[in-house]
Amino acid sequence: MNIPFIIFIYYADGQVTKAFIRRRPELPLRIAMERISEMESANDRKTVVITGGSRGIGHATAVCFLERGWRIITCSREDAPPECKRDPNWTQHIPTDLGDDDSIANLIQEANQALGDAPLHGLVNNAGMSPKTPFKERLGCLNGDLAAWRDVFELNLFAPLKLSRGFASALHKGKGAIVNITSIAGHSIHPFAGSAYSISKAALSAMTREMANEFAALGVRVNAVAPGEIETDMVGPEYEALIPRIPLDRMGAPMDVATTVFYLCSDDSSYVTGTEVWVTGGQHLF
Repeated sequence: MNIPFIIFIYYADGQVTKAFIRRRPELPLRIAMERISEMESANDRKTVVITGGSRGIGHATAVCFLERGWRIITCSREDAPPECKRDPNWTQHIPTDLGDDDSIANLIQEANQALGDAPLHGLVNNAGMSPKTPFKERLGCLNGDLAAWRDVFELNLFAPLKLSRGFASALHKGKGAIVNITSIAGHSIHPFAGSAYSISKAALSAMTREMANEFAALGVRVNAVAPGEIETDMVGPEYEALIPRIPLDRMGAPMDVATTVFYLCSDDSSYVTGTEVWVTGGQHLF
């Protein structure tokens, strides 16, 4: 009896290299080839880790990568929105306190386990915090608890460093990219962002340059995106007063930042490293 079959031959890393087909009359060759193509596409699909993925810029970035066919692994203190988990490319969401060493270690371990032997192609260090007083007073250098400064630096600066180290091997395997989310407030005095936040973002800009130099030896690119006034939960009604200082005469949307992040993780920016991209509507010009 002539039994139809498809035999796949794989590399050690699990990627399809050849397919031998004996076709059934009821299984057209075109359909068989489409099924093979789907399996090959699944093997070629890229993966990104995104911090702060449950809301704001982080959530928009997760959606942006999903729409473009990437697998995503996210983390945040909150769970991911249920509707997003329905997408099969949303590989895993890991609740994490990025201000806690044990929680970061658990994130790195779980994410690397989810990757297995597969490479990582992107790491987006998006999570951040900007504490204010109960009256939304700007916390400067003369006021505020210094312990709060340490919390800000743990989340805004040290967490990106720890995660970049923790995923260095997987990123090297994927010749991937790291994108740090900095801020316009890291480059000039901001009327609402506190000193601890602004200084931590300035430090993250400097760390991006140093990382770009060192991670280049691993074939990993490192860049930053500096948003201006983006409509998220961190922005209150008082920010409306800043719109006249924005040449494009509007606040940005989270997706404006997300698409820039995607570009810096994609092959279209394969010769771009050590760069900080402004997404401010021109506000940084003044």
